[in-house]
Amino acid sequence: MANILKALLRLACLAALIVMPLAARAAGPPPLAAFGSLPDIEQMALSHSGQRLAAVMSIGGERVVLMMTAELDTLRMMRLEDAKVRSMEWVGDDRLIVQVSRTETLGPDFVQSQIEFYHALILPADQAQEQEMVFDNDPTMLNAVFGNFGVRQIGGRWVAYFSGVERERGARGYYLGSTAPELFAIDVATNERRRVADRGSQGYGYGYLLGPDGTLAAMMSIEIRSGTWSIKAPGGRVLASGVSPRGEVGLVTLGKSGTTLIYSATGEQDRLTRWFEVPLDGSAPPAEWIRAEEVDRRFNDRTNGQLLGILRMGANRRPEFFNSGHQRVVSRIYRAFPNLDVELMDWTPDFSRVLVRTTGNGDSGTWYLVDMAQMRAAAVGYERQALGPEFVGAISTVEYKAADGLEVSGILTLPPGREPRNLPVVMLPHGGPHAHDEAVFDWWAQAFASRGYAVFQPNFRGSTDRDEAFMRAGFAQWGKSMQTDISDGLAELARQGIVDPSRACIMGGSYGGYAALAGVTLQQGLYRCAVAVAPVSDLERLYSDELNDGGRSGMLRRSLAEEFGPRDALDEVSPRELAERADAPILLIHGRDDTVVPFDHSDNMAHALRQAGKPHQLVVLRGEDHWLSRGDTRLQMLEEAVAFVQRHNPAD
Repeated sequence: MANILKALLRLACLAALIVMPLAARAAGPPPLAAFGSLPDIEQMALSHSGQRLAAVMSIGGERVVLMMTAELDTLRMMRLEDAKVRSMEWVGDDRLIVQVSRTETLGPDFVQSQIEFYHALILPADQAQEQEMVFDNDPTMLNAVFGNFGVRQIGGRWVAYFSGVERERGARGYYLGSTAPELFAIDVATNERRRVADRGSQGYGYGYLLGPDGTLAAMMSIEIRSGTWSIKAPGGRVLASGVSPRGEVGLVTLGKSGTTLIYSATGEQDRLTRWFEVPLDGSAPPAEWIRAEEVDRRFNDRTNGQLLGILRMGANRRPEFFNSGHQRVVSRIYRAFPNLDVELMDWTPDFSRVLVRTTGNGDSGTWYLVDMAQMRAAAVGYERQALGPEFVGAISTVEYKAADGLEVSGILTLPPGREPRNLPVVMLPHGGPHAHDEAVFDWWAQAFASRGYAVFQPNFRGSTDRDEAFMRAGFAQWGKSMQTDISDGLAELARQGIVDPSRACIMGGSYGGYAALAGVTLQQGLYRCAVAVAPVSDLERLYSDELNDGGRSGMLRRSLAEEFGPRDALDEVSPRELAERADAPILLIHGRDDTVVPFDHSDNMAHALRQAGKPHQLVVLRGEDHWLSRGDTRLQMLEEAVAFVQRHNPAD
């Protein structure tokens, strides 16, 4: 078996290096499964020494976690079946922690009807040892984890830190009383737990930060009614405190020396979020370190939690590491891939080996193991074997101005082999709405591009690709300027002659699904069709659900009011309330197990469209969540969406 798997993996890695003549390939675009199925490689991780790798991948149509040497010799394989993998991390060289989730239906005693429960699996590389689940087979604990706080090596033993919920004991055994989590240390070799921090008081939210040695360095508490907060060191010394009426404060990380912590807080007057640094011993007051809007990502040492560096926002960005040796390594890696988007995915503590992922023009996702001693980057995995470079549509960034003069941008993906003139177009706004798209391979966009469509992903106001003021400009703008930023992008592409504005459809998921519905209800005369995947259709319902699920606290109420605007005006921008105005056919696609935007949003929208006599279709994804985590149902989504757009807005 080991030799077979090794051969399969090596064949997968070599396939993309073979440049076949175009005439030798099958005529026409690849099947939609090449885009919509789960990637051949979904995730990878590098062990502490850099001598072992792990991958979530598909072999012969079966999803597995594969543990192997750096030379790709198989150590162990675990079949995933329908498990939804959320993260994967080596603990030393001998064990892997895999976090998976499943959707659970709750009883009548709970506010929510469904919840996504997370579980942590400890998988030894030695096949003779059994895999374990954190908090499993323990009647005193709820079988789920509620936060991962890192790993440490203590006295030669590897320890992982998770928050969990302890059951209470009654006359008939253990029962679930308080749902407030506590922090536990888990010995990964024995799966034994040790309490690190107790649950806090009712009415407060809590956060934890571990020191380099695995002891509790600081705990943050916030009173959810008023937003009064404090960060305390063990023993009760207050390191920082304040009031954040909307709860815009939180622990971020240990500082680079391990003797300070960094927390974020948003100013009430200027509405800017800053990172502050404060010594763990309380020897100095907090000092501003950087504005949060400047940071796209932070890098931490995974063995002690200390901050190694940051990646700033903006074009032509490069990571900035505090250690000059680390910086030299990273600079060399980026120079090796000058025309691609580069992500540092994992690394050894000394940066002698680094796991890198690239994507972009001509690259649908490639994983490299970089060996700095040998100055060699070896491709160890390709995400989509069926998509050679010629099947990846050109990706670029388009800058434009909204109607009110605000500078906006978006990502344009063009169909391979077609002149970019007067093309049919699919407008594809992202979800969030506080997120953004980048000039990288996107399977939704590339699937439509392969069928002859230009695809535009606008980063409308409210997106996170610019400064915080740009993000906050989207507050209370659902269906308003956030919506017209999208259509202003369509107008710009038409002005440049790239697309034919009379042949446009709009599609999106989550908030993007809302924007798709709004594009044919709040707006009219713009789109031939709309495809809404897991969409928000009723803002009053969303507001109410968020408030109820969050305990109806004053802090949450103030935050929602800022985000959505006056509650009594939400019906005015809710597509469900405006179904009779729909001026194009609508396709609704929604997973039954969606715990973020409940299935009812699509079901109720379909009912309203039916009552109004408007053309529509509702596709139900059985067993699917908000993130399209399952291969068969996400392919079903793509096939239904492409067929619908082709029917109402043919590319030829």
